[in-house]
Amino acid sequence: MMNTPLTMTQMINRAEIFFPKKEVVSRTESRTQRFTYKEIANRTKRLAASLEGLGVKRGDKVGTMAWNHHRHLEAYFAIPCSGAVLHTINIRLSPQHIVYIINHAKDKVLLIDADIVPLIEKCQDQLRTVEAFVIMTDDDELPETSLSPVYHYEKLLENADSEYAYPDDLDENAAAGMCYTSATTGNPKGVVYSHRAIVLHSMAIGMADSAAVSEQDVAMPVVPMFHVNAWGLPFAAVWFGTTLVMPGPYFTPKLLAEMIQQERVTITAGVPTIWLGLLKELEENTYDMSSLRGVLCGGAAAPKGLIRAFEEKHKIPFMHAYGMTETSPLVVISTLKSYQKELSYEEQLDIKAKQGVLVPGLEMKIMGSKGEVAWDGKEMGELCLRGPWIASEYYDDERTADSFRDGWLHTGDVVSVDGEGFMKIVDRTKDLIKSGGEWISSVDLENTLMAHEAVFEAAVIGVPHEQWQERPLAYVVLKDPYKGKISQEELLEFLKPQFAKWWIPDDVIFIDDIPKSSVGKFLKRELRDMQQKQLSNSEN
Repeated sequence: MMNTPLTMTQMINRAEIFFPKKEVVSRTESRTQRFTYKEIANRTKRLAASLEGLGVKRGDKVGTMAWNHHRHLEAYFAIPCSGAVLHTINIRLSPQHIVYIINHAKDKVLLIDADIVPLIEKCQDQLRTVEAFVIMTDDDELPETSLSPVYHYEKLLENADSEYAYPDDLDENAAAGMCYTSATTGNPKGVVYSHRAIVLHSMAIGMADSAAVSEQDVAMPVVPMFHVNAWGLPFAAVWFGTTLVMPGPYFTPKLLAEMIQQERVTITAGVPTIWLGLLKELEENTYDMSSLRGVLCGGAAAPKGLIRAFEEKHKIPFMHAYGMTETSPLVVISTLKSYQKELSYEEQLDIKAKQGVLVPGLEMKIMGSKGEVAWDGKEMGELCLRGPWIASEYYDDERTADSFRDGWLHTGDVVSVDGEGFMKIVDRTKDLIKSGGEWISSVDLENTLMAHEAVFEAAVIGVPHEQWQERPLAYVVLKDPYKGKISQEELLEFLKPQFAKWWIPDDVIFIDDIPKSSVGKFLKRELRDMQQKQLSNSEN
């Protein structure tokens, strides 16, 4: 067989040759614009030529700080296809962490959305390796800025060579992109993706029993392009000729609903908090969602009540999935097997609430304290993974040894796997609650609480207990119509038929908002700190 390299140049070239009329719908700071793949491919070549003109060489890192729009999509291909490394920077991280990852990655050029310029201006003196700033804006002129040297994205493209040719000798194992984890403790950890990994991961997204992304689809990645490459959807969509809808900056549930309706979106992807917001909008206003064949949900476990509401009330198929920065990210996806479609809806819902079955190409094992655990849906252990789009180390980080051992990624996620191979996230190792020597899953309690009609969000933490070591404590955000009308006792009574007595939280605390990370996950560390302060105050 021919030994041809798997590189990203074939992806953008295929879109230009075979799907020149297909569109990218891009919502930017001031308007919604439409580009054909032929135009995107041309602009991508111009960007690659422009970056070379700014001194970017093979292996150099180019950072992007941008929302989901066409310019960011062009950077997704121009940077790696020219031999450099695309570094998508999470703009929701703290300024301290942003400075750390730009310096740690050694970014040479930064591509920045205009609204993010003030953030970089404040810390530019701390950036040790950045030699040029490129501002992405709809305006004809650059905003006033202290950044220097600074360039206008569109003017760079106007003056660039549209006949630029990507190098044809790229190594499939060379670095193409990198992301940093949104660390809850310590500095973020960098993960580098090869051309080969991105190509194979994109293939996996297109498999029929996976997300099944194809030319027929209209895909709208709501998950940010700075969060694990928008879960790889932009790469796959361009390669397959899928129509792309980019929702841009500062979107709202209302705007997402309108874009789905107007553009006839067929598949979209985001974290549970996004879909909770959309669900609230759908319950308050009327939209035509009939084009949707799937809502892809990852980043955290989706409550069963959320899945039920999308599927039963709104007839929108809901696809649970799991992944992480270290896994590119797709690992498992919950699609029913053929014979499971004959089950009752309640039985199907139990399956869909799990994260799903391992996608082809990867291997997993579940490790307990005494070795691998049984796949019986009951025994729990740490998920360990390996495969061609799973990282083998962290970028220049001594913490590699903590997570990568014996050729496996030790994820830190505690899971169970049933006899059908469906994996269920039980908890993060650090979030499991140990009470009286037995483990309690905070995720199970949260998802059950969120199945209550009055509950909008719920997070459960373990708090120290003299006798039992730890006990669960629930924090709950009520939906507006139920505020002041539901008691803690009612919610605890709701849990009792569904869990062993010792699993039931000792208390429920109502709050207005659960603190979240930059990617929409519950920040339990902040809840623990909040509880500790309340405890200290009461003791004083």
